[in-house]
Amino acid sequence: MAQEIRGPGATTSVSRAQAVATAAVFALNASLIAAWISRIPATRDRLGADPRTLGLVLLCIGLGSLVAMPFAGRAANRYGSGRVVVVTAVVAAGALVAAGTAPTVLTTAVALFVLGAGLGSWDVAMNIQGSFVDRSLLRDYMPRYHACWSVGLGIGTALGALSARAEISLPVQFTVAAVVAAGGAVAIVARWYVDDREEHPEPTAVGADGTARPRGTTRLFTRRIVLIGVITLCGTLLEGSAADWLSLFLTDDRDLTASTAALGYAVFAVFMAASRFAGTPVISRLGRSLAIRIAGVLATLGVAATLTMPSFPGILVGVAFWAIGTALVFPAAMSAGGEQPGRAADAIATVSTIGYGGFLIGPPLIGLLAQQIGIGHALWILPALGAGVALLAPVVAPPHARQVSA
Repeated sequence: MAQEIRGPGATTSVSRAQAVATAAVFALNASLIAAWISRIPATRDRLGADPRTLGLVLLCIGLGSLVAMPFAGRAANRYGSGRVVVVTAVVAAGALVAAGTAPTVLTTAVALFVLGAGLGSWDVAMNIQGSFVDRSLLRDYMPRYHACWSVGLGIGTALGALSARAEISLPVQFTVAAVVAAGGAVAIVARWYVDDREEHPEPTAVGADGTARPRGTTRLFTRRIVLIGVITLCGTLLEGSAADWLSLFLTDDRDLTASTAALGYAVFAVFMAASRFAGTPVISRLGRSLAIRIAGVLATLGVAATLTMPSFPGILVGVAFWAIGTALVFPAAMSAGGEQPGRAADAIATVSTIGYGGFLIGPPLIGLLAQQIGIGHALWILPALGAGVALLAPVVAPPHARQVSA
């Protein structure tokens, strides 16, 4: 059933078709990232880079994202998220091709900085559209959008692995991936995206003469937005630590083989995606706040079990609960940020930037701690983050739910 909403332009009809289109754009974004991730070893060999140099080059992606993402919200406010998706998808696609052909380490780093800026801004814009569609349909589809992102990442990584095995050159693979991702995104935006620009109500104050006067725009950095940023940071640190450190923990602390350790993260990825697909009915049944409170508890227990269980099957059970507890935090934070009155795009950009900051700074911080006390001990910081998610869960409740509970 379509809903009609009135934006700055004209009346816009929103239906589930827009939700499906948004999910597809999430998957295409992930496929472009996966094309790069799957061929990092080939890029290293092409450049002849040592581990330290490669690490610095890879850091450029995160830096590009952090620099560009705050501006994506402003651009979406002015032009609509669809136009931002089109521009950033084309920029990211071109940067990926450039990264596969850049002749030096420096030029590759520049290409990756632009790639990070494009992908990060694209990420913000598609979350803005997703939030707008969800608010129009009065549904929480955001977890499913992020589940489709996980599916796109898995498919893209598999295709990249097959390309590597078939010895397809980087320029060829990256060009194909770029055309599919950017071309698909442009086509979807042109056909199904809706204008999600919002009118910004001007708060007024009554002057001495009794007339209403502008008081300025709605504040962005409210206590709620800051706390949503904190819960996002907790969620991304929980998620990123599994990606970066789980396999190393299983090999170094539990003496498992590399292939067995890889199975541990595969379990995490599968349960993460499955939990996000199930997230919409779970949130509809329990409410967003209660669902995230339970998620925080499950993440805390899951990490603790992973770090203490003596057997590998027991560890996998812990990993599964770790993933289930982490899966809904970031999508819920995006939905909550989008409910900032008159500042949805800016709020989502702010929350996303904080979240990506967690992905960027979390792994090296845990690495520094692990160097002093070992990975197994360093990862004990994660249950505290899960507890933080549980405690902060009320901040992601929709406005009407917060009013009812007040």
